[in-house]
Amino acid sequence: MKYDVMIIGAGPGGIFSAYELNKENPDLRIAVLEAGHPLHKRHCPIDGTIIKQCIHCKSCSIMSGFGGAGAFSDGKYNITNDFGGTLYEYIGRERAMALMHYVDAINMRYGGEGTKLYASAGTKFKKICLEHDLHLLDASIRHLGTDVNYVVLGNLYSELKDRVDFIFDNPVRRIEAEGQTYRAVTDSGDFLSEQCIVSVGRSGSKWMESVCRDLDIKTNSNRVDIGVRVELPAEVFSHLTDELYESKIVYRTQKYGDKVRTFCMNPNGAVVTENTGGIVTVNGHSYQDASKQTNNTNFALLVSKHFTEPFKDSNGYGESIAKLSNMLGGGVMVQRFGDLVRGRRSTVRRMAESFVRPTLEANPGDLSLVLPKRIMDGIIEMIYTLDKVAPGTANEDTLLYGVEVKFYNMEVVVDKHLMTRYPGLYIIGDGSGITHSLSHASASGVHAARDIIKHLSK
Repeated sequence: MKYDVMIIGAGPGGIFSAYELNKENPDLRIAVLEAGHPLHKRHCPIDGTIIKQCIHCKSCSIMSGFGGAGAFSDGKYNITNDFGGTLYEYIGRERAMALMHYVDAINMRYGGEGTKLYASAGTKFKKICLEHDLHLLDASIRHLGTDVNYVVLGNLYSELKDRVDFIFDNPVRRIEAEGQTYRAVTDSGDFLSEQCIVSVGRSGSKWMESVCRDLDIKTNSNRVDIGVRVELPAEVFSHLTDELYESKIVYRTQKYGDKVRTFCMNPNGAVVTENTGGIVTVNGHSYQDASKQTNNTNFALLVSKHFTEPFKDSNGYGESIAKLSNMLGGGVMVQRFGDLVRGRRSTVRRMAESFVRPTLEANPGDLSLVLPKRIMDGIIEMIYTLDKVAPGTANEDTLLYGVEVKFYNMEVVVDKHLMTRYPGLYIIGDGSGITHSLSHASASGVHAARDIIKHLSK
């Protein structure tokens, strides 16, 4: 099956690549190959009553399928170069920002209208944070919510489904380069194209490594982020979330000089599980619909680890910690902050006495048996420091879920067009190791698509 352009992965990078290609040249034959399900068939079996924990589905509906891992996230598009990836290093700061605003405009056109655009630049909280050696990063934040994000994705699919060939439940086993043509080998047959965009997201990190190895594409070691998801009463952070929605705060610990950061804040949200290659980790969602909101706010506290010689497998390090958590907790583990600092495990009885009601069914345990001491010390120090700007963060009943791990692909060596050393072969999105967010991944898809249009028009 021969196409003009072949896109591997239907996450945000792949979707916006297909959108831009079709918009600029409706006559192009475009195929999108996706390992997961169509959007309407993506359903996690965990219902909180009959099925309370991950049952390791063959294809995780949270992590793969149309919309990628971001489909059931809280739909947060951070428009900034300060975090979310290093796309600006390849295409320039102004172009990166312009593309992110372009993506935002498309989201508004396809169902996101009426959602609020928050901004952290110039806020009074920046000064308050600095007084305690906390650093609030600048960003414009479009919060769609998990529910509105789903609507936007559904509308984009409806727009594209009759113009682009989407082949779902069809994982690509390998990519072969045959002169100027690329062959995607799948269980349902081979797909050929002279222009190929690879956008497989974080969940495709191991597969991406194998592709780079087979095609002799150079990569650089990337980091892994390891930590916990914090859950507490929404009132504790309401003065921040009401104005900023999400606050990206970075702290350098006094004990080790490590950087700890808040990540993915979900006001009135819920804690959820993720399955990455059979490893169960934790994440958070939030909704625009008031009927789906909870009384809690959750966010991650993450410590970045980047290895060099002689060990370079950052993701392997993170996987080993997540596996240990799964082994000890039978999945996700939860612990009260008061129990952690007292050096004792949380129990079912102690959890029942907690004033904070957990939004995720998790097994009480002791996170100090899972996380390395250096990481655990950094998280505890960060919680006490956050307590100075959000009093109540260090309360006894603040809940810590573990572990949360953000895996990043090895950073693939590409040029300013996001093209590899093979003409016409692009690596974009979180699968490239260059982007780490919905906005950056989507922008990278538009960027690659425009380069292909420019090439084909010559």
